[in-house]
Amino acid sequence: MVYEPLQYSSQPAQWLWDKVREISEFAGVALGDIPGLARLGIESPLTLNITSQPTVKFSKKAGLISEKWLQDAFERMKWNLMEHCFVPRKFHPRNADFEPDKDSPNHPMVEVIVIKEVKTFTSSSSTRFRNPEAYSIKVDEDGRAIIEITSPQGGLHALETFSQLFFTHSQTSTELYSPYAPVLIRDSPEFEHRGLNLDISRNWIPPDDVMRTIDAMAATKLNHLHLHAVDAQSWPLEIPSLPDLAIKGAYDPSQIWTTADLENVQRYGSDRGVEIFIEIDLPGHTRAIGYAYPDLIVAGDKEPWSEFALEPPAGQLKLNSSEVRDFLKILLDDLLPRTSRWSSKLHIGGDELNTHLYTLDPTVRSSSPTVLQPLLQSFLDHVLSITESHNIQPIVWEEMSLEWNLTLPKPVTVQTWRSASALNAVLAKGHRALFGSNSHWYLDCGAGSFLDPNPHLEKDPHPSDQDRSSVKPPYLDYCTPYKNWRHIYSYNPLDGVLPEHRHLIAGGEVHLWGELTDRVSLDGTLWPRAAAAAEVMWSLPRKLADKDTTRRLAEWRERMVARGIGAGMVQMEWCL
Repeated sequence: MVYEPLQYSSQPAQWLWDKVREISEFAGVALGDIPGLARLGIESPLTLNITSQPTVKFSKKAGLISEKWLQDAFERMKWNLMEHCFVPRKFHPRNADFEPDKDSPNHPMVEVIVIKEVKTFTSSSSTRFRNPEAYSIKVDEDGRAIIEITSPQGGLHALETFSQLFFTHSQTSTELYSPYAPVLIRDSPEFEHRGLNLDISRNWIPPDDVMRTIDAMAATKLNHLHLHAVDAQSWPLEIPSLPDLAIKGAYDPSQIWTTADLENVQRYGSDRGVEIFIEIDLPGHTRAIGYAYPDLIVAGDKEPWSEFALEPPAGQLKLNSSEVRDFLKILLDDLLPRTSRWSSKLHIGGDELNTHLYTLDPTVRSSSPTVLQPLLQSFLDHVLSITESHNIQPIVWEEMSLEWNLTLPKPVTVQTWRSASALNAVLAKGHRALFGSNSHWYLDCGAGSFLDPNPHLEKDPHPSDQDRSSVKPPYLDYCTPYKNWRHIYSYNPLDGVLPEHRHLIAGGEVHLWGELTDRVSLDGTLWPRAAAAAEVMWSLPRKLADKDTTRRLAEWRERMVARGIGAGMVQMEWCL
């Protein structure tokens, strides 16, 4: 965050979520810290109204703006303002007179928002503002509103920030006002890839719920949704060339994502600046394939499962099978032409491979890493050759690099999840990387074990550490405790990263694995905690949450609740 010299009062108040880069003094008003913004207190702010039917005007010079795309975004912003704004009473003392006189004729009115395309932000020398997602907002004392952008993505972010400047008046639902004018905002993200990894396989998460999640993501400027679409427990994704995969692999025929569902969700995300890409985890986490194609899987449902999998059911793709390779070619040649219209990425997994299981694989008959490593390299090379033929940028989990030391071509991004040291190790190898340590950004942690006591333990004199910890009170999960939003906010992904490696970090993702999450609990499990991670990826605060942070996030939460997002609490009202 960069501040110009400002004059402000000694009583700070807070607003908006996701910190903006620069809040400048403009006509005597000082502001700071958006997307959430932290407002530096203004003794006599100008009250600005917005008409119930604002319009947008485009002023373009470089010919890059998609007016239709931004016009649709403007209509969504207007809908959120007029139908889903909120009265900020809980952010003021009891019986406080915090609202402007709605009958005053002296309030300037925003009637037109001008969206202007510029080649560069000449008013700022910072390289941050060369980012295509950068934007500026200027609202003057007469209600003139100008948004400057270099690409449509910046326009989406600007309209979201603009919508967070306004509140509903308690005496009339049609009266919207902003105490934050005049103002000049300049903003851009710290990281290119700001994502959410959402598991839709272990429990049924329908497309409608994912689209609602995308709405909340756009409101906090997350721009990638990583759908962990299939796993050992179920295969809900329709693949027309392999119809039995979903018919037999889903929990129920009513719990299938059709090709139309996936396309609609990807289009919905694209319209809101969120790129949706799929993960097909390989070769582990694949037992569900065996419900349709049992000959491709080894040790399916083998007991005791803890010897053959990290969680039940056991079963992985055979590692050295020509039938498996043929299957993968059919699968990816079906999926990638459809998804590549909306995303250039595919996550191909590679985590938590069980080696003992391959002693039962007739194509391997060994658990030795010396035997398995070249077979796994060949397996991965086959998958990568298919993704390359479709011009897809692959993503793999960190184990492929750190545990198996596989040769990964440059287009491959390595996603780390276990520690800061894992991130640094991947970067030291020269790989492009994503962060998101389970010590801070696993939203499923702390809910307790989903496992029931394993009857095989009674016969097993040497149960695994996981089994020992999971089947006795207090039934903790492996990554306990619960990651509250303040802990999530405290994560500094660049801690210990060498300056010469910074350029290799594409960004990060916050994760929600689905063992104990379904559509009913989805919103409250994700929000507002994922929003705390979003601000880290947007502005890299590198500080602990304080009262200002709490109030900004609490206000963002109220806006989301007004928009129909079942976000959990940030703070008790008395403390706000």
